[in-house]
Amino acid sequence: MNRPRLAVTAALLAAVWAGTVPTAYAADPSPVTQALQAAMAAGAPGAMARFSEPGGVRTEVVGVRDRRTGAAMDPRARFRIGSVTKTFSAVVALQLVDEGKVRLDAPVENYLPGVLPDRRITVRHLLSHRSGLADYTDAMFEKTVPGFEAVRKRVFGYRELVELSLREPRTTEPGAGYSYSNTNFVVLGMLIEKVTGRPVGEAYAARVFKPLGLRDTSYVHPGTKIAGRHVRGYLHPDEEGGALVDSTEQTVSWAQSAGAVISTVADLNAFTSALLGGRLLPARMLDLMVTVTPVDAAGTRFYGLGLRRYDLSCGTSVFGHTGTVQGFYTYAFSTRDGRRSLAAMANTSNRGSANTALGGTLEAAFCGVAPPAAARAETVRGFSAGPADVDLRERGAGF
Repeated sequence: MNRPRLAVTAALLAAVWAGTVPTAYAADPSPVTQALQAAMAAGAPGAMARFSEPGGVRTEVVGVRDRRTGAAMDPRARFRIGSVTKTFSAVVALQLVDEGKVRLDAPVENYLPGVLPDRRITVRHLLSHRSGLADYTDAMFEKTVPGFEAVRKRVFGYRELVELSLREPRTTEPGAGYSYSNTNFVVLGMLIEKVTGRPVGEAYAARVFKPLGLRDTSYVHPGTKIAGRHVRGYLHPDEEGGALVDSTEQTVSWAQSAGAVISTVADLNAFTSALLGGRLLPARMLDLMVTVTPVDAAGTRFYGLGLRRYDLSCGTSVFGHTGTVQGFYTYAFSTRDGRRSLAAMANTSNRGSANTALGGTLEAAFCGVAPPAAARAETVRGFSAGPADVDLRERGAGF
């Protein structure tokens, strides 16, 4: 008897949703899987997403987490989350504000005398990227692979990174406008350490990781390895057709409190759900955090205090952060009530089209919208359609 070649058993479909087999085997890929496949077509060796809602959890994976061994992408594996770290830093800082140890509109100079040359820069300016401090990574990663190799094993002090920023012209006057800069959250890390009297990683652990039971989340600096089962990251060079660089092992000392946390998709779901659900900050602090201003001409992307907001096509707004660190793209977002959460990761970077495709998991998960037909057609031919939805200064660095 002739059977349809695309028939899929209920057991296999269940395994696909559980993330135990690559979803490429599904006869009718879900919108999320289509977005992940588009990220692979654009140059990511693998990708995965975990979507949690009151009705349950769905995990989808495609591709490999290790090109050398061929090990399949695994939702239990740890990876570098890049600038999603900034939201952890913001939570700790706002906890300190709530405790009366820091004032949001006080000059940074009050807490870190002599670090910044301008008394007008406040803690709020750091959290909202409105300090005018230049992003030192622009010059550091002007050339993607050489820039990365120059810092892969280096250990920087906070002040050293701030000094790199201060050598560059200011982007704006303090408070005058939004200009994304890793420098803001490096200074914020210094402030957290000064006020708490403990390393920033210990502050994260005591105030966020342990209270939420995030057992697979850690701040690793200056160690270079990702402990346990993990995803390997691959950096694209600037030259088209050049070999991918395995960028998994590095100190991430160039980012520290702006980008050195390691996590999993499950822990990121738990973190953003808890944050937006009010478990980490009192309502008045959370309201401040989600009070946003536009950062794009279209008025669909916004930034608050260490938190992005995206307004999706179905009318849903989601809050969280994007992350890029060499070899990894990450999205971690939840609805305002924290009841629906998405975490997605692709193990590549310096490939804007792959990041754009991965960002499609937001529309796919929260709105059920599949990538456009044109993008799917391009995926079949091995490309990803559409402009890169990334910070144009990315150059393989964190954002």
